[in-house]
Amino acid sequence: MNVVGQSEIAPGFADLGVLAFTTTRAVGSFGLSSEEPAKIVIERWSALRNELRRAGPRLATAAQVHGATVLVHATCWEGWLRADEADGHVAMERGTALAVTVADCVPVFIAHESGALALLHSGWRGTAARIVERGIDTLVNRGVAAAELRVHLGPAICGECYEVSGDVYASLTGANPGRPTKVDLRALIADHARQAGARDVSISKWCTRHDNDRFFSHRAGDAGRQLGVIVASAR
Repeated sequence: MNVVGQSEIAPGFADLGVLAFTTTRAVGSFGLSSEEPAKIVIERWSALRNELRRAGPRLATAAQVHGATVLVHATCWEGWLRADEADGHVAMERGTALAVTVADCVPVFIAHESGALALLHSGWRGTAARIVERGIDTLVNRGVAAAELRVHLGPAICGECYEVSGDVYASLTGANPGRPTKVDLRALIADHARQAGARDVSISKWCTRHDNDRFFSHRAGDAGRQLGVIVASAR
């Protein structure tokens, strides 16, 4: 299985020595909580590990809970880590791959030319909690300039397809329209990233709901999950 070859590559990261991508429906689901046989799902993870091993010996993931916890990973381990209850990852050194599962939520890829990385899973709760600012601040607090970061918001549900309650809209924007209203999470996240000091911010053209033939979408009724993955190759 060629996982990377069948994935959507995030633009602009290769120049930093970084591979960032979102898997597609063609690769299959990476969700660990579906009714698909565990053996088949783990085989996909194993194929991914084999491909990423060329870039480094570590793959960090977590049980995602739609929160705003961001983990910082050291380099004193090898293999596949599944940490408890976190929706963000930071690696300050090359050789650690980071992954999050998504189906409509936004995979947020962040990289610096030094090899420092962050990868975030941002649904409406994570967006309301400004997890992208936490990710950027985590890098900045360790000596990385926010203005030098590359930020890309990957395939996710678009503003035309994502309708939320008035209360959720208020959590995201501060204004309650009193009725279900459409909201563009990626536009909000991009604004939060720029407020945190990032200048190079881009947004994928792909909508998981519109482009449901290419990506899994929770709103479309899919149980499958794709992965957002980022790794800076060890030099």
